[in-house]
Amino acid sequence: MKYENASDILPEKLIREIQKYAAGKLLYIPTGEEKRAWGEMSGYRDRLQRRNIMIRNKYASGLSVSDLADEYFLSLDSIKKIIYSKKTDRNLTYAPTVESAVKYASIGMLEEWIQCYLLLTQKVTSNIDDFTREEHLYFGVVKFPLRLIQLEGIMLDKKHANEADDNVADLPPLIIQYQDGKFYFTEQKEVFAALKQRKVNAYPAIVILKETMDYKRFMSHYGNVLFFIKEL
Repeated sequence: MKYENASDILPEKLIREIQKYAAGKLLYIPTGEEKRAWGEMSGYRDRLQRRNIMIRNKYASGLSVSDLADEYFLSLDSIKKIIYSKKTDRNLTYAPTVESAVKYASIGMLEEWIQCYLLLTQKVTSNIDDFTREEHLYFGVVKFPLRLIQLEGIMLDKKHANEADDNVADLPPLIIQYQDGKFYFTEQKEVFAALKQRKVNAYPAIVILKETMDYKRFMSHYGNVLFFIKEL
């Protein structure tokens, strides 16, 4: 490490203050980042935590250790260690409910909740990339007026309503796409039908924004109008 003359770097007033305590001594001044956990600066540790949460969620939903090993290119032993580890960072249990989505959103893992919901509950695989691409932005969970949702081409009947749980509180949040100034949903007919049948006017929702222009328009019109749900 190259040594520097303190007078070339530090203010004179600060040098005089340091001389009171360590005149003539060789000092090491830490950068302030030494206490950060391994991988924290690069974000690698955070990505591992997110991956491990997804692995545990998928295992709890019925995927086998072998399937998970193939999906994540890990050994069977590595998957088992993740699943059975007593030290589980951000120990979250996924559930297809508003409460679960709010908990995930509170630690910045709303996208992971969406993936769990689409893959594990809705069993959507063909167009999941339409919801979870890296460039997408996610706004929520917010209290959303159902009257804003476009229903062109969407047929709702009693069958859809009957497929939903009787208790609205146990339903998942709506996943809504905002595009060209309008709101749409495609994967939750039974949830929406149940809400309409019960004459619910506003309901928790996650808004997906796909384009920069959509984001700017959305924030201009709704950014300060829709209120986040922080707890139930």
